[in-house]
Amino acid sequence: MDDSALIEAARDFNRFYTNFLGILNKAYLDTPFTLTDARVLFEIGSHASVSAVALAGDLQLDPAYLSRILKRFRTEGLIETKPDPADLRSQLISVTDTGHEQFQELGRRSKAKIAERFEDLAIGEPQRVVGAMKTIRALLDPGAAPSPAIIRAHRAGDIGWIVESHAKAYTQEYGWDMRFEGLVATVAGQFLTNFDPALEYCWIAERSGINVGSVLITNGGNGIAKLRLLFVDRSARGLGLGRTLVDECIRFSGARGYRQISLWTNDILHTARTIYVKAGFRLVAEEKHSMFGPQLNGQTWVLDL
Repeated sequence: MDDSALIEAARDFNRFYTNFLGILNKAYLDTPFTLTDARVLFEIGSHASVSAVALAGDLQLDPAYLSRILKRFRTEGLIETKPDPADLRSQLISVTDTGHEQFQELGRRSKAKIAERFEDLAIGEPQRVVGAMKTIRALLDPGAAPSPAIIRAHRAGDIGWIVESHAKAYTQEYGWDMRFEGLVATVAGQFLTNFDPALEYCWIAERSGINVGSVLITNGGNGIAKLRLLFVDRSARGLGLGRTLVDECIRFSGARGYRQISLWTNDILHTARTIYVKAGFRLVAEEKHSMFGPQLNGQTWVLDL
């Protein structure tokens, strides 16, 4: 695809997306506001107060145009202003109670519209859409702050994602064959079938609604917890999620009365091994194997609690 075709494809997507969002409608989200009005109110409502100068700069709006919008908002009782002590030429703007109500209503309507669109998609497709959006944002706005990750318990569909993500990542990065996917599926299936919430747990790392990491603790018997299926997606590496997930395993295992945590890994997984060493695990056994195709060196590590 040559440059002109790329540009036309981008323009075509822009036309589609402006229609998708209803940007050209005079009444945005069936409210009295235009899209610009709504965005200005959103930015004001998202802050305790914001200066007119900063608002114009962040939104790349002509100051005179912004001034007319703010004048109308004041007339409608949506905002209030006071002099900016840091710049007497500017004003600090904040929403009134009425403005806050409108701000909240716009948010509810926007979320409802997106949720309605997502309901028409197949399972997993909303995540693909958001993933594509993140890719666009990362490439076109590399200075944007990444969304923070959250750590949560597993829910329906997460264990299937663990199997898929492991299989794809280790096949692409290390050339392991489908026997590895079979092993992961077996471990994951046994976790669900025999799940004991008093002694076992699954943590999912999620960012912007997309799963990016996982780890399990299962009951190995005799006071030993097994750390299984530690994984961090390539898109979220370097954020410390692997260490956070391992720390959660250690905290949980100690609180549940386990005397030791055991795990099995391979020595080519250098990042994971570094995490285990820093967390205090010690190497107790090694063995050569070719369970997944290539010749590997399996390792067993333990941590006394």
